[in-house]
Amino acid sequence: MKRVIPTEFPADPCLDSPVTLGAAIRAARTQASLRQEDAALCIGVALQTLVDIEAGKPGVSIGKILQVAQGLGVSLLVLPKSQCDVARRRLADLTQPPL
Repeated sequence: MKRVIPTEFPADPCLDSPVTLGAAIRAARTQASLRQEDAALCIGVALQTLVDIEAGKPGVSIGKILQVAQGLGVSLLVLPKSQCDVARRRLADLTQPPL
């Protein structure tokens, strides 16, 4: 059986493309040590759907993307674009190790 190598979540929490969203979904799956086949089966989506989401293909329905995100424990947060810089700074402050 192939070993799943964990990948990092995108550094920027403000998603700006299907590719960035796909990277976040892949990170959640790999950090859970799940193969694509196993994750798709557990979540109840076709393997090709998960492959397409992780590849950042723009044709996947938002319903399927939300189903996969929820199944992998990923929360998507919606903010006005004008708030993204503030959110980035505040999240960076939260993830900094204490001095």
